[in-house]
Amino acid sequence: MAPSTGSGQGAVIVPGTLRAFDAGTYLARVTLTGSLQMGVSNVPVSRAIPSAEMVAGRKVAVLLLDESKATDAVVLAVWT
Repeated sequence: MAPSTGSGQGAVIVPGTLRAFDAGTYLARVTLTGSLQMGVSNVPVSRAIPSAEMVAGRKVAVLLLDESKATDAVVLAVWT
């Protein structure tokens, strides 16, 4: 049986901008861009991303595990 995301919307990767990062908790505050344009706090960040790369203003890729629930997310990548 396949895992359910709850709403049936499925997972999507959306672009965003990093607003803040806490290296102690590895949580970020991001603003999603594109059709979702919203701020999301306490987003877990992949531990594969060095904390030195998490500079406010950089672009990020955010995996939304459920498109209708932005709190179920993780930052997957960061770039300039």
